[in-house]
Order: sequence, then C-alpha cells, then structure tokens
Amino acid sequence: MITARINGITVKVPVGTTILEAAKRVQIKIPTLCAHPDLPARASCGICIVKAKGINKMLRACCTPIEKDMDIITHDAEIVEIRRTVIELILSKHPNECLTCTRNHTCELQQLAADFGILRESFPQIEPKVPYDDSTGAIAVDRRKCILCGRCVDVCQVMQNVWALSFLDRGIDARVAPAGEITLEESPCIRCGQCSAHCPTGAIVEHDDTPKVWAALQNPELHCVVQIAPAVRVAIGDILGYPPGTNLTRKLYAAFRRLGFDSVFDTNFGADVTIVEEGTEFVHRFTKAPEQLPLITSCCPAWVDFMEKYHHDVVPHFSSCKSPHQIVGALAKTFYAKKRRHDPENIFVVSIMPCTAKKYEITRSKEMYASGYKDVDIVITTRELARMIKQSGIDFNSLVDEDADSILGEYTGAATIFGVTGGVMEAALRTAYYAITGGKLANIEFENVRGFDGVKEGAIPIHGKTVKVAVAHGIGNVEYVLNRVVEAKRKGEEPPYHFIEVMACPGGCIGGGGQPYGVTNQIRAARAAGLYSDDRDCAIRYSHENPSLKALYDEYIGKPLGERAHHLFHTGYTTYSEYKR
Repeated sequence: MITARINGITVKVPVGTTILEAAKRVQIKIPTLCAHPDLPARASCGICIVKAKGINKMLRACCTPIEKDMDIITHDAEIVEIRRTVIELILSKHPNECLTCTRNHTCELQQLAADFGILRESFPQIEPKVPYDDSTGAIAVDRRKCILCGRCVDVCQVMQNVWALSFLDRGIDARVAPAGEITLEESPCIRCGQCSAHCPTGAIVEHDDTPKVWAALQNPELHCVVQIAPAVRVAIGDILGYPPGTNLTRKLYAAFRRLGFDSVFDTNFGADVTIVEEGTEFVHRFTKAPEQLPLITSCCPAWVDFMEKYHHDVVPHFSSCKSPHQIVGALAKTFYAKKRRHDPENIFVVSIMPCTAKKYEITRSKEMYASGYKDVDIVITTRELARMIKQSGIDFNSLVDEDADSILGEYTGAATIFGVTGGVMEAALRTAYYAITGGKLANIEFENVRGFDGVKEGAIPIHGKTVKVAVAHGIGNVEYVLNRVVEAKRKGEEPPYHFIEVMACPGGCIGGGGQPYGVTNQIRAARAAGLYSDDRDCAIRYSHENPSLKALYDEYIGKPLGERAHHLFHTGYTTYSEYKR
C-alpha cells in the first residue's frame, strides 16, 4: 500500500493503482472518454490529464500509476481549459446530429460537451467522408461519429480475440474499420455487439428493427407474439430508472400487452425445453457414446458463428439443440397455432433479446424455418425495447404486474439462470443428474461454475462417475478450453472435460451486446444476483418438472430427441467456407 494526496485529500491504495482509480476512492471524478473498466488503458483521448507537484508535464490519469507521496491536482483553470479544447477538437470531426442519433442522451461525448458548457463550434468542421456499414443486419457502423477512442478495437482484438476491427492509416486520415476496408459482413465479425456496447458515441449501434415491430403491431391481420429472454428482465431497469439487477418480469408482461401484443410468452420456457433436449443429449453421450464427448453448448449465436469460422473441427462436439427463443418461435407457429386455431402464416413472433447476434441467428439456416415459416420474425434488443416503451407513453413504474400466457410462458428456476455465465451448465446438470440417477441433487446450486473468472472448471460426482465441466465466457477465453480438448484428442487421451458451456459475451447474456450502456462487472454482478434470486424464488427449479413442458411433450412432441423434437428443436452446423450469404 502507498499513501498519496489528491486535491489535498489523503488516499491509501495498493501499489499499481492508477491515478484515475485512486481518485474514485476519494469521490473525485476525473472525466474520461476512451477509458472503460473492461479494457486496458489506451490513453488516447487526453481528457483525463492531471498535474503532479514536482513534475513539469501533465499526466494521463487512466494509465499512470499513482506513486508514494504524489500530490495530484485533478482540476484547476488550466486543466479545465485544456480538457474543453480537447473536446472541441473532437467535436470538430464529429457530425452535429445529436437529435437524430440513436445515442442521444446516452452519448458520452454529448455528456462531456454539456458538462464543459460547449455551446458553439470553436474550430472549422472537418467531417470525414466514410461509408455507412449496415452489412451484418445486426450492428450498424457510422464511422463519421467515430472519435478514435479505440474501445471497439480493444474489445474486438483483446477481449473477444475476433480481430474484425483495426486502426487504419494515421493522423487526420486515421479511422477504425476492418482490415482492407472490407465490410463487417466480409470480416471475421461474429456480431456479438460488444463493440456497440462499449462505444461511447453513436459510431456503432444495434441495427434498429423497431419500425418493423411497430408496423406488425398496427397490422390487424397479424397475431403478434412476444417473448423475453432471461437477461433482459434484470437489465432493462437500468434504462427505466431502477437499480441494476431489479427483476421486472411481470411488469414487462404488462407492458407488452399495453404495446399491443396479442400473446405474451417467455423465452425461459424455451430454455426449459433446451435443457431437457440438451440434457438428454449429454446423458446419451456420457453413458453410451463417450467418444462423442465433450458436449459443447450451442445456444449463443455469436459463439456458433465463431466456432464455424475458426474451430469447425469441434462441430461434432456441438449440441444440436437450438437456442431457447428459436424453440419458442417454432412452437408458437406449430403447437400454439394448432391449440388456438391460428393460421401460422399470420403469427408474427418478436423476440426481446440481450444480444445483437440473435438478429443474425433467425436467418442463418433452413432449420430456423422448422414451422414451415420463419420461426422468429424479428429480434429487438433490450435497448430497442426500452425505446419502444418510452415512445408508447406507458407509465412503466405504475404498471400492475401481470402473468405470461401459460401455454408457452411457464418456467422453472433452472431456465432463468440461462442469462448468466455458468447458468446453462448448472441447469443442465440438474436435469442430467436426475436422468442418470433418478434422484435429485442435495445441493442444486453449483458454485464452481458461478462468478466472472474467464474460465471456470469443476467436477461433479454422478452415480459413481465424475463429470468434468468447463465454463468460458468472452470469446477471448475460449481458446484455452478448446486447446486442451484438441491436445487431448491429438494424444489419444480422455477429454479434459465432458461438458463445456461457452458464452460470447463477458458475464454471459447479462453483459450482452444489446444490453443497456455502461456495463461494468459491478453491474453484471447485480444482474446475475437478480437471476439467481429468481431461481431461488421459483417453486420448481428443475426444467424437466415444468408442468407446461410435460404437457407439451405428452400432447405434441413425444420423447426428447424424438422425430418431432429433432425437427423443431435441433439444427446443424457448417464451416465458414460453405456459407451461402
């Protein structure tokens, strides 16, 4: 520990703590633009400059470790004027389109300009002439609004290990784009949306599909169905004025009906189906086909895209089970349509997801048309839903809680934890244990797969055998797990794991690319706590015990992995070179 002074206040912090972090300890806010707690300090914007007595140059607080007996000044007339000038220079290359920008009121540059009282242009406007890129259909890039902070590059290269974005050229011509100036669709981009979640301005945002949803809701010939992913219910409150992690499930059900949806379902029901199918798949491999182990989860479309591009050698280990919202979409246009005597051609399914890659998933293969129609018509993110609620004039805080429609809305505690890293693994093991032993676990909470370590490993004893599991979240952490699997296979050894869960986004879906801006590990932890609390509060915590799920299999599906289940709930994979785009 070292002791220093900031603005006359004594602070004691561990060696290696930056000036920025030390200032936060004593409630001093140093303005930043390029810094983000998820990412290494780049020190590119220069707004966080501070003075240190005895040092004749200004220091960048985000990357400079505070030293013993340092005496720091974070704000004086000169520092404030320099910061204002830096912001004015950034604005001179930024389009003045705040009123029509998706990030209006959530833009960090806009907020800084307001904080520093910048009311007029001080430098000639030099707006770059660069193309707009909406080629992926999941995220949209308007490089005119890029401020070269480097966050998206660090996210893509360091955190996700995808390398779809890079810095090109230098000086006034510097820009962020895929190498070779190709489109994002042509790049290695996996549409995870972490670049948009970390971008401080409107340079990278989700592709806006809300106009299509509004049009469907206003079409009297359509029966509009909505479903909500587990992670959305504990994140949307960040935008609507609630503390992070607040579970708003039943208020959201009420809001959906106010928006005009005819049926309100829950993606958690599809998660229960996924667990039954995937759990059955795992039990079969574990007990009868060990050469097919490990089984790797496949409910994250960004991870599936990454695997098909870079690791198609592990395709045989992928679970063939679709993601939960695709299962609900297929059931809405088959089982539900039949029960309610609706023409499936007129059923319009909207999925509310924490993820931008889900926008791509609904179009990716013929299996996503298992009902004979496009199973899910539109995906919108948590951020898009929040905008729709605000546009609709709904007084969300005053809504009375409502329930989902039971036919595809009932869920168990196992389903709701799908939204956090380790949750799929934990839910699947609950059902797999029952399938193998016929009994229930004494403790159904698997602490060793919880938390935010990049890779979590564990061993669970089941019926005299040990199930070895691994959980990885954030694509950058996946290589370690896959390399161990490939190395064991090369040596002819038993696999190091029997079951692997992968989520592309840090924290899992609670930190998805379509979630509210400003996410940190503290916020992720609050959202995770909201989901774990929902699990504990559920009367039923095993997916296979869901009464509505049992009725579905008895009346319509038959047995897990059966012919109808395979047709509606399962898919296949291919390599990137074979894609038909």
